[in-house]
Amino acid sequence: MVDAIDLTGDGGVIKTIVRKSKPDAVAPTEDFPLVDVHYEGTLADTGDVFDTTHEDNTIFSFEVGKGSVIKAWDIAVKTMKVGEIAKIACKPEYAYGSAGSPPDIPPDATLIFEVELLACKPRKGSSLGSVSEERARLDELKKQREIAAAAKEEEKKKREEAKAAAAARVQAKLDAKKGQGKGKGKGK
Repeated sequence: MVDAIDLTGDGGVIKTIVRKSKPDAVAPTEDFPLVDVHYEGTLADTGDVFDTTHEDNTIFSFEVGKGSVIKAWDIAVKTMKVGEIAKIACKPEYAYGSAGSPPDIPPDATLIFEVELLACKPRKGSSLGSVSEERARLDELKKQREIAAAAKEEEKKKREEAKAAAAARVQAKLDAKKGQGKGKGKGK
């Protein structure tokens, strides 16, 4: 087992990896903030289980960093990778504080969670590929529009030059005809 990691620097959230993820596993990111987890929560004082997804094999989903779960989870889960199982010890100030969460969690309770990160996904409405791929696609479209606009501007410039050249030729022909007319009159 790996050593305990103090994620907050004050001993408020301690993470111990129980099972490492594969090296190429994904972690929650801005592009993949939605996570699915299995967990079991116990009271540090008694070891009593107060909540678990294992009994009915449910999956708990939430968005990391949005405050929809206790602080300890927002802090710890974003350090995990898919497939990893970690024990997370949470002091009350990073869990339910002085209020607790009656009837299962008493006030000022230190909690221990065993969490398995099952998946990281993009927000609903994002492409399943990834948000970064969507950004790249939009950047590419922007570049293509800029290239098309530049090409259109170049065509416009060429048309204006062609018009000016045509106008100059017409003017030259007119000037030549005027000159010929004057010359013919003198020759008679």
